[in-house]
Amino acid sequence: MNNRSGLLLLAGVAWLFTAFPAHAAQPLKIRVGHFPNVTHAQALVGHANGWFARALGSDVVIDWKIFSAGPAAVQALFAGEIDLAYLGTGPAVVGYVKSRGEALRVIAGAADGGAALIVRPQAGIRTAADFHGKRVASPQLGNTQDVALRGWLADHGLTPMERGGDVRVMPMANPDQLTMFRQGEIDAAWSPEPWASRLVHQGGGVVFLDEREVWKALTGGRFATTLLVAHPKFLAEHPDLAARWVGAHVELTQWIVDHGDAAKVVVNDELKRATGKPLPQAVLDESWDRVAFTTDPIEASINQMVRWAFDQGFLGRRRPDVSQIVDRAWLEGAVRPVAAGERGP
Repeated sequence: MNNRSGLLLLAGVAWLFTAFPAHAAQPLKIRVGHFPNVTHAQALVGHANGWFARALGSDVVIDWKIFSAGPAAVQALFAGEIDLAYLGTGPAVVGYVKSRGEALRVIAGAADGGAALIVRPQAGIRTAADFHGKRVASPQLGNTQDVALRGWLADHGLTPMERGGDVRVMPMANPDQLTMFRQGEIDAAWSPEPWASRLVHQGGGVVFLDEREVWKALTGGRFATTLLVAHPKFLAEHPDLAARWVGAHVELTQWIVDHGDAAKVVVNDELKRATGKPLPQAVLDESWDRVAFTTDPIEASINQMVRWAFDQGFLGRRRPDVSQIVDRAWLEGAVRPVAAGERGP
């Protein structure tokens, strides 16, 4: 082969590698879980308008995963199937304790409030004592509302059937709650928004107890309904992405607080996309009024959830140490956090 032929061959090979790279760079995929609930507004809005995608950059792809309740999302964290999740306090505590901290860390708060105990008028429930012999639904065994319900029952001298009492606690998916409520198959339900308001407006129920009332003596009425959690492996391997996500979460939370009416429209559009139907305006408005969006994880409410979950047998035989469940370093590195209790227009 002469020199000219050799040069032409090398040039051709170089062109091939330029035109068709052997290993084209693939975007990094991060997997994020959330629920189709008003109390997960940051995930709903951020998914819809690309807020998080812009913050992470074009070399990152977000794989959004929708769950119906917290325990299922925790199982996905256990299996390493998601990196970040918007999650209720109950499952976050149970997941942290059962995995000995290996499955998740709380890196920010997301929602304060947004749950209520709704009763059917025909059930004749007017006081706590009237729950004897009644059927009360929760979204899923061990989820945030399930733990709160069982804690409230215990505080009022009531015990679920499986522990020797006469209150039948019936964990079931939120849509099933509404159906069975209408049919008279359950007497009450402890539900997050928008399902609590749907039970009122579409199921004919009445609010027996806004959960904020339970927390007045404990935390001044503030309690974390939704937290932003991350898998420790993700935090260790991609601290830059974790920091960008928390920064975007803080900014988005402030936008929701400042632009409540616009945020409600986006949330309802996303709920329609996820569930097939938008919420009636009255349901959406009542749901929204029951929630305060915040980045504060409200650690006092997490500690109370630990006490309830332990007393109910969800956390083993020894009261666990959860002092490291919240990692505030991510919030401290972001812009000004949004305090619990701040509300938009």
